[in-house]
Amino acid sequence: MFYQKFKPAPHLLPFVECFYVWECSIMSSQCTIIESPPSGFASMVFNYGAGYQVINPKTSTGFLVAPKNFITGQATKSYQLKLQGTIGMIGIVFRPSAVHTIFGLPMYEFTDERLDLRSVLGKEMDIIEERLMGEFDHYKKIEIISNYLTISILKSKKSIDRTDYAANLIVESKGIVNITELMNELYICRRQFERQFLNKVGISPKYYARVRRISYLCYQMASKKWNIDDWHDLIYQAGYYDQSHFIKEFTAFTGKSPSFYLKNNHELANFLS
Repeated sequence: MFYQKFKPAPHLLPFVECFYVWECSIMSSQCTIIESPPSGFASMVFNYGAGYQVINPKTSTGFLVAPKNFITGQATKSYQLKLQGTIGMIGIVFRPSAVHTIFGLPMYEFTDERLDLRSVLGKEMDIIEERLMGEFDHYKKIEIISNYLTISILKSKKSIDRTDYAANLIVESKGIVNITELMNELYICRRQFERQFLNKVGISPKYYARVRRISYLCYQMASKKWNIDDWHDLIYQAGYYDQSHFIKEFTAFTGKSPSFYLKNNHELANFLS
């Protein structure tokens, strides 16, 4: 299984966290289940493989087939992907409020959703897809998408505002931030800030901070950068009050206790050499 992240060009850094390419070939009679905690980032995906199925808080009745090319907003809980056949996709991971800034989309409509890209952004997506299908070099594919984003940013004529700043600060602080103090720093009223944040990011600022903390913790655990003997250090670094608060919060987002997750998670990192 191949998975690689690529840094965006400097002028795209305020909007794009990274690009990625994900490719693998799984026997048609087999399937692989990969789980992912909420990351705090929206994404846009162009699929040139067999596609996959997904189960999340809105599809808890079973796995549903994801659209071939799609845009997704914030995930509020962990979700699972069922892979089968040939997987090939290139994705854009956006900064937390960038999709709204570039395309003007109300992000609360995309929370826990994967919506067909053509239905959201129009026939222009067919042209992008055709050009991507005609390229086999990963860097050329990224160049095609980068050019599209550059043109879209120029057309939007929107600049980074206080809501973008707040969302980016939550990301950089790994969710360990006092929202009330942040609003005071920005000289903005709570109701206005929460309304703008919901529109630009898709969830409330307080919940977003919780998502970012869990995202960071899961990354540390799945990448084996931490072990079960360091509970107290982990809890302290993540800003939790005590161990019971940490366990309750972690279980609410992932559906698993921290110790079980550490030993039995099925994140993508476990499938890569």
